Amino acid sequence: MVVHATKLPTILVVDDEIINIRLIDNALKNYYRVLFATTGEEALNIARGDVQPDLILLDVLMPNMDGYEVCTELKKDPLTQCIPVIFITSLKNETDETRGFEVGAVDFIRKPIRKTIVRVRVKLHIELKNEMEFHARRSLIDGLTEIANRRRVMEHLSLELRRAVRNRLYLSVVMIDIDCFKLFNDNYGHISGDECLKIVAENVHFCMQRSNDLVGRYGGEEFVCILPDTDFAGAEGMCQLLLDSIRKLEVPHNYSKVSDILTISIGCVCTIPSKTTTLQNLLKAADDALYESKHSGRNCYTCCRLEET
Repeated sequence: MVVHATKLPTILVVDDEIINIRLIDNALKNYYRVLFATTGEEALNIARGDVQPDLILLDVLMPNMDGYEVCTELKKDPLTQCIPVIFITSLKNETDETRGFEVGAVDFIRKPIRKTIVRVRVKLHIELKNEMEFHARRSLIDGLTEIANRRRVMEHLSLELRRAVRNRLYLSVVMIDIDCFKLFNDNYGHISGDECLKIVAENVHFCMQRSNDLVGRYGGEEFVCILPDTDFAGAEGMCQLLLDSIRKLEVPHNYSKVSDILTISIGCVCTIPSKTTTLQNLLKAADDALYESKHSGRNCYTCCRLEET
């Protein structure tokens, strides 16, 4: 079986001694994508970047910022706190090992470095991480529509908000409501209503083209889309695409007050957030825009800008 490089787990090796980096690279390069850092500060920048490591091998004794400090910073940051950290150390004192576990390490590898030990430990913790992530993902999926649930939406929005603030990027949030859904449910039945929710969820999800775009069920017949790095024009384009995608389904809705087919109303907010921007600010602005669409007759979108300083 051929494993493509893009599918390989990413390992970040942090050590101020190049010889150790080379040894670990030789042990892992045929099985993983390996990144390197020689300082704690560099390691934190990589870990918080766009390509996050799946596991970090971290030297304990480094100048300026030692491994304990790096691990503490990683575990304080929601963006990096779930990345497993294995300490690589020549220290053998039980106190040092205890401190390592206290700051969040999952394991220790002793120096001198042995390739077989490195490969076995890394493989074990990558497998454990994958298993934990699988169960975590299941807990963040809406049982009916199989898209993200509200908890997942809030977690993702929180992460993307912090990233947008840190990098001064656009962030857009779209709120969707199925028009006259109660009338659909009451007249066609709850089984048909459930199928309607699934169809809308599937089509909205299909419109999300990028890996960091997310759609989730916010509650009832409401959905939320999170669009990182999306300016006002891009947000408007997505709103129009969403409207058209549902209209083209031509799902009959003879009891709608809007149309004889299923339609949606959309509210959208776009901003370059500041440190004072909150999740509540964004969601309220999107909800207010959705209300404006409903007030304007439904089957349309309203896109607004949230000005932050």
